[in-house]
Amino acid sequence: MNFVSPANIPLHIATSDFGEKAASDGQGTTALQARIVAATHVARYHGVDPDPSGIRPNAGGAAPTSPALVEWLRQYGLWARAVRLSFGQLMKLDNPAPVLLLLSDGGAAVVVGRNHEHGVLLVRDPLAPSSKPPTPIDELRLKQVWDGTALLVRASRGESEDEKPFDLGLLTRMVWGEKSILRDVAIGSITITILSVLPVLMIMTTLNTVVTYHSMNTLTLIVVVLLIALGFEMLIAWSRRMLLITLATRLDTRLHLAIFNRLMTLPIDFFERNQAGELSYKVSQLYRVREFLTGRMITTFIDVAMVLLLLPVLFYMEPTLAWTVLAAAACITLIIWAFLRPLADLTGKVIQAESDKGSTLVESIYGIRTVKSLCLESTRAAEWDQRIATVGDLNMRMGKLSNWPMVLVMPFEKYTQAGVLALGAYLAMTSNNPLSLGGLIGFMMLGGRVAGPLVNLARLLQDVQEARQALFQVGWVLNRPTEKRALTHGLRPKLEGAISFDEVTFKYEGSKSPALDNISFAIEPGMMLGVVGRSGSGKSTVTRLLMGINPEYSGAIKIDGIELREINLRHLRQSFGAVLQDNFLFRGSVKDNILAGRPGLSFEDAVRAARLAGAEEFIERLPQGYETWVQEGSTNLSGGQRQRLAIARALIADPKLLILDEATSALDPESEALINANLQRMARGRTMVIISHRLSSLVECDKTLVLDRGKVIDIGPHRELVERCAVYRHLWLQQNRHSDYQGKVHAAPAPSFIQAS
Repeated sequence: MNFVSPANIPLHIATSDFGEKAASDGQGTTALQARIVAATHVARYHGVDPDPSGIRPNAGGAAPTSPALVEWLRQYGLWARAVRLSFGQLMKLDNPAPVLLLLSDGGAAVVVGRNHEHGVLLVRDPLAPSSKPPTPIDELRLKQVWDGTALLVRASRGESEDEKPFDLGLLTRMVWGEKSILRDVAIGSITITILSVLPVLMIMTTLNTVVTYHSMNTLTLIVVVLLIALGFEMLIAWSRRMLLITLATRLDTRLHLAIFNRLMTLPIDFFERNQAGELSYKVSQLYRVREFLTGRMITTFIDVAMVLLLLPVLFYMEPTLAWTVLAAAACITLIIWAFLRPLADLTGKVIQAESDKGSTLVESIYGIRTVKSLCLESTRAAEWDQRIATVGDLNMRMGKLSNWPMVLVMPFEKYTQAGVLALGAYLAMTSNNPLSLGGLIGFMMLGGRVAGPLVNLARLLQDVQEARQALFQVGWVLNRPTEKRALTHGLRPKLEGAISFDEVTFKYEGSKSPALDNISFAIEPGMMLGVVGRSGSGKSTVTRLLMGINPEYSGAIKIDGIELREINLRHLRQSFGAVLQDNFLFRGSVKDNILAGRPGLSFEDAVRAARLAGAEEFIERLPQGYETWVQEGSTNLSGGQRQRLAIARALIADPKLLILDEATSALDPESEALINANLQRMARGRTMVIISHRLSSLVECDKTLVLDRGKVIDIGPHRELVERCAVYRHLWLQQNRHSDYQGKVHAAPAPSFIQAS
């Protein structure tokens, strides 16, 4: 390319709006869009096409910060890090990958090349046309708009940290990642060990010199030195303790983030097969492992380092006594080792019993309305009593078993503390080179400091077994196959809404017969498909497969001709709006619940979605309107109100495909009529799949799919199905005894639906 002098070119940073909109929303919106577009360009260089709607919005719609961009890119399997670079460092980078610069005014620019001959960077405006060449920028002009913040991005190499098995190795790597803290703790421990030897030497000197020669000056000097050493030891011990607290806090933060992220990538059917209380308790066992890593393990290894420093001194003072101390520690190790296996087995049973107990408690609280309405208090209390009795029995057995090694090691512990004094006195009286009184007492003091860590090291084996059992429980939950790859990889096409099933068969785990048996059908974009059938015919399974909840099917499911499993799972689910029979509302305001799927949208968007769902009229009658707080379990809202809020939440993202799975079955006639009247507006411009037991609400669907025992019985418009499909006709006549054979209802006419033009 031809080089143009940077002095003659203004540094142009993105000032146009994102997409096809004009730049009329202000500088904040421009900066927001510039950074998202720039980050998207960098990600696409590495073969990833992230969804801009997935980035966490900043307060007031301001440009996203570097941590938000890093988090967003990491969601798609990229390695990303925010760094501070100088112009010279940018010039020295030999990697051809683009570098994202975050400008001081909230904008962005992308470094795409370097011209070393002229000492300039080739910078591209992320919102400029792709045909426009990059702009050469020198250091002086770049510093006017850039403070050094940059994002380095590359494709992940191998298995990412959040995809590795949750085991002791992963946690150990997390601890080892805090090398600076561990180094400072080690330095402090060595210093404390040295300071702990000093008083012993002083006592030996006191007994051997001060007492013998009545030297008050020496005694005074020794006391002063001991006080100074004590002060230093207290200061270093306090600092070491604070470092360990900092280490534990950092690990807790990283572990909780990793656990939650791993849980959110587990498939839905895993949570459906397991009780919430059991999962919660097993995951909470991670605190035992963390306490082991940052508590007993670190302190034991610190003490072992102290032993390595003190053992040579002990062997120098009296080899025979030193060997007896080591022999006592070895006996303690053998005793504890003998009890490890039965203690580990019993620990696993205790954890499982505690898990069952927690599951009963959570289930009783979660279903308290059912418990109260059916007077099940006594039944649940009996089950709780049984769980408590089981836990109590196992804890008693655990206490008895663990009590034996504690008692059996006591003689050896007492020997290391006081027995060496008797043996040392015996050696002093019988050997040719007797120990002095000061040397004997000094050995006893140092021997206690050596024996304690050796005993702790032996007991560490028992703690390791308990930590392994706790980690096994955590791994049982977190080491399941996740949807991580499906959520971060795959195609992100612009979906129009054509759906086709081609010989699809699916069987739930543990089921003998398939839920769907070789079914095939197809609908065009913008059509309304009704799905009917008896209970257990596979209606809801169709929607589960469409949303990628159960990908283990045979055959082909295609949306706009693209196999479902090839589409990015997050993009797929964001393209769907789903309303179920029983929808969960989060604690928060009504507005927050409507905007839950798109937190970056405005209040006006929430009002528009509520109006479309027929929820506006009751929201305005609430005490605080859209700011009314939704209580836990949505107890301050009726069933119809909850359902209309769920529909508004599904419509807020303007999905191209909308699924209504028995969405009106729990509504009163007035609420159902209101939603049915709004269906014609909901259907405009999108494909709809409506599952309903009430066939009257599906009369105007373009096609209705009739299922029975997992097979397709027929598909077609209502009038044709009444004529030719015996199953559909039977269901219709059951619900509409007053209708004639042609399906002409003499009651209130069904609402008409306006199709997208």
